[in-house]
Amino acid sequence: MLITSYTRPIRLLHLESSEHDHELVKFALRRSGGTFDVVRAQTLTEFCDQIDTVNFDVILSDYRFADFTAIDAWSEVQELERRPPFILLSQAIGETAAVDALKHGINDYVLKDNLSNLVHVIGRAIEVRDTRLAKARADAELAASQQRMAELTAHLQLSIERERASIAREVHDDIGGALAAMKFDLAWLGRHATDQAARMHISAATEMLQHALGASQRIMRDLRPAVLDQGLVAAIQWMATGFEKRTGIKTTLRAAEKTVNASKEVQLVAYRTAQEALTNISKYAQCSAVNIDVSDHENVLTVEISDNGRGIAKEDLEKPSAFGIKGLHERAKTVGGWIDVSHNEGAGTSVIVSIPLIDPTSTTQY
Repeated sequence: MLITSYTRPIRLLHLESSEHDHELVKFALRRSGGTFDVVRAQTLTEFCDQIDTVNFDVILSDYRFADFTAIDAWSEVQELERRPPFILLSQAIGETAAVDALKHGINDYVLKDNLSNLVHVIGRAIEVRDTRLAKARADAELAASQQRMAELTAHLQLSIERERASIAREVHDDIGGALAAMKFDLAWLGRHATDQAARMHISAATEMLQHALGASQRIMRDLRPAVLDQGLVAAIQWMATGFEKRTGIKTTLRAAEKTVNASKEVQLVAYRTAQEALTNISKYAQCSAVNIDVSDHENVLTVEISDNGRGIAKEDLEKPSAFGIKGLHERAKTVGGWIDVSHNEGAGTSVIVSIPLIDPTSTTQY
């Protein structure tokens, strides 16, 4: 960094007991062409008063004083929220003392008989400080952005589940009710119809109606699985049984316990993860067997869904369009969990969701 490029005077605190050495430093700084606002402190008390009232850009300090050392002054600087670079400016203090100072975190060391190098060291120290501050700001902004994204994801997941529950109620109350009424009417017509052709049509319509009723019930269960009210293990068992019937893929559930003491929110995330994993297996795995393992060992709920299929390639996981896996990751984060995907091409895939069981008393409702 060029000192002359600084847009304002550089605020510099010089901890120095010698008036002569202080003037030499000021002279060297003036010769650099930069603009400096130099303040001198002679005692540790004066030094502490200055750093408490002024935000300095850099601190220069001799090493040895009558009743303290630069290490003592450096210790006071550690308490500052905005810590300026700290540079030793001293006669030869010995290699051991210099190394010790740098180990404490002091930024640099300049000999008093080499003041021609002082401005360069100051510029470098300020540049490092500015880079550190810029990184800290960027990290803070990234963390804030990630937090906002996590909150948005959690809000969207909650909204989606509530909307699913609302749609499920409408399907049950409106569509399901209408279909049930139609079934009764068709049954009445079937009992009273005398024409054989009419009876055949009524029978066909009843079969189609029964199919529609089954579809509406399946849609309701997918939207808001009421079986979850019986517990996560029972819900996953029901889902695994239905998956095996639909796909012909042997599906085995292993659970350490019949019940899992987890909040409804956590159980729903685990259930949806298993549901998404099974959906992906039916589409892509080309497998003949699926195993689902559920455990709450060491107060962490773990659900692993593994298959013996063709496996998923690493590049497929990294595709920008791989929203299914990305969605699982984001969903797990909403309850403090995480997703692991173990895959070997040609040797199957395992999707594992792990969720700490911190708050099993959550009252979140969908």
